[in-house]
Amino acid sequence: LVNQLPEANLILLRHLFGVLHQIEQNSGVNQMNAFNLALCIAPNMLWLPSPTGPEEESRSTKKVALLVQFLIENSGEIFGGDIAALF
Repeated sequence: LVNQLPEANLILLRHLFGVLHQIEQNSGVNQMNAFNLALCIAPNMLWLPSPTGPEEESRSTKKVALLVQFLIENSGEIFGGDIAALF
């Protein structure tokens, strides 16, 4: 799916998850592991198109957080090679 994105979107995601991956690599110092980063970032990345009840929003946020956590933890494999070289 990532390869089907427009190039600009792919570049943006590669850089975003590169930064998040670098932060996660220092979680021993900053306490921001992939799970904590995902909880902070997920609500701002994807959301339901129409207002729903709090229960559905909570369920949706958890799903997005799991996706974001997966992307952070696997950013090198998903977005290609040495993601740190972007910086």
